[in-house]
Amino acid sequence: MRCTPTLKMAANAKLGLELRDKFNRGGTEVGVRRAHQLANREDLDPSDIKSMYSYFARHEVDKKSTSHRWGSKTDPSAGYIAWLLWGGEDGKRWVERKRKNLSD
Repeated sequence: MRCTPTLKMAANAKLGLELRDKFNRGGTEVGVRRAHQLANREDLDPSDIKSMYSYFARHEVDKKSTSHRWGSKTDPSAGYIAWLLWGGEDGKRWVERKRKNLSD
């Protein structure tokens, strides 16, 4: 099963890349690779889905950051930028739906 990221996930990833370049923070090289994959709407395989699911589960706590602001485009937190690199809220919801269809 291969799945194509949505247009909204691609837009979120592109925004994350732009914010990362502008503010020089947020995300790892793995996150940047994922963002390019999403921005280009490359098909994702089951291992990508599982990786994304794990990322969102681990990083939900980043929303509580007090340095910079979650959701801001003028002073975004590093966690918010990283979240966008992985597809943002749209990516989280999408991957949760897709994950249910995968066998462990």
